[in-house]
Amino acid sequence: MKTTIELPDELFQQAKVMAAERGMTLKDIMVQSLKLWFRTPAEDAEKKRQATVKRLLQAMRASNTEPMIPLKREEIYDR
Repeated sequence: MKTTIELPDELFQQAKVMAAERGMTLKDIMVQSLKLWFRTPAEDAEKKRQATVKRLLQAMRASNTEPMIPLKREEIYDR
């Protein structure tokens, strides 16, 4: 839907600069801003939970990720 809004000049300039720096359109910046504004606390909590789970899974990843090589019977008893 098309609409017309009046923005303070300084805010408009900041939005244009941000859009240019990110390679986005002014429309994209406005849409993202409105989505953030209307986001619910439950969505924020879910995003934080997902970030925490991701961070914990990365921390639990073993530093030694080489695959195990099966040993032969003789090799087991030689040790």
